[in-house]
Amino acid sequence: MSKKEMIAMLLAGGKGSRLGGLTRGIAKPAVSFGGNYRIIDFSLSNCANSHISNVGVLTQYEPLLLNSYIGTGSAWGFDSTDGGIHLLPSYARELGSSLYKGTANAIYQNIDFISRFDPEYVLILSGDHIYNMDYSHMLEFHKEKKADVTISVIEVPWEDTSSFGILSANEKSQIIRFTEKPAKSDSNLASMGIYIFNWPVLRRALTEDESDRQSDNDFGKNVIPMLLEQKKKLFSYHFYGYWKDVGTVESYYNANMELLQPQPKFNIFDLQIFSNTNNLRHQYIGANAVVINSVISNGFTIHGEVINSILAPGVYVGKKSRIENSILLPNSRISHDCFIHNSVIGENAEIKAYCSIGVNNPIRSSSITVAGNNEIITKNKQMEEVKVFGRTFIA
Repeated sequence: MSKKEMIAMLLAGGKGSRLGGLTRGIAKPAVSFGGNYRIIDFSLSNCANSHISNVGVLTQYEPLLLNSYIGTGSAWGFDSTDGGIHLLPSYARELGSSLYKGTANAIYQNIDFISRFDPEYVLILSGDHIYNMDYSHMLEFHKEKKADVTISVIEVPWEDTSSFGILSANEKSQIIRFTEKPAKSDSNLASMGIYIFNWPVLRRALTEDESDRQSDNDFGKNVIPMLLEQKKKLFSYHFYGYWKDVGTVESYYNANMELLQPQPKFNIFDLQIFSNTNNLRHQYIGANAVVINSVISNGFTIHGEVINSILAPGVYVGKKSRIENSILLPNSRISHDCFIHNSVIGENAEIKAYCSIGVNNPIRSSSITVAGNNEIITKNKQMEEVKVFGRTFIA
């Protein structure tokens, strides 16, 4: 196999438990986003646009849909003779060890795969962030600094620093301190979970980390602090574009709804984002349908009203139903005479007739209601109410 300057390793095994029912049976990177896309499309498209021809995708939790979606990688141009996309599930290297124990352990379990390419550099990514980035610029920075490791960073609000790996750097951008999710911080530079390693440095660090039985086998908690202690040359690459972790229902909902603004902060419609959206039936808008300021994807059928909402492929909206400020994921079905407001309706979920979701919420009117993947919600005619995940919403 021909030697590669840099290959990418994309961590896509996240369970995404904070997204609740939206990751029921689906890995977080495979969750639908912005209508025609899935979250992993953004990292894969970034690799394609950065001319990275070989990508290893490390899967673990509920990989079936993700694996079938990625396929041969042809949607992103990875099916060329000189490139390829490689699905790398966790497996038993030795008796009693199979699951990836942490981000570093996931890469460690695939050392043999990386060695096949004998790369100079290894790019490590997360498959569950929304952003647009040319990694070749980061690689040039890495070379100029003669770095051992380069970490892409972004400024975050000070009140959010406890949710990220936070680093401090000197005037030359050399990292002098790194703390994973600090209670208090003197910096708001957050790691984006994007690393470029010199391959010999990474291979040795992974081996040392794996031999430490006290380690959590995590890049942020263990490997990066260890390399700083060893006086390796770590540099921060400052990213100034849009980047969002959509790991909670609130951040996921807000990132989607931002797409509907007149001038969205992240305009996916002007970017070269690829997806493997299946060819679906023709779209159909009924005679009495109304669609206002919404993103409508392939294969939809709309008989009702859709206002300020995002509909993924294959969605059905019945007669006299009204969808407001909501996100409907692939193949969800809204029957007739329903009212959906401030809600996310999961993949293949079905809302039966006369249901109202996200209306008159007794907790707070601005909260987001989630109907999970494959959920079927019916109206209790005696109680005149709908129940979603144990929370009651008056119909």
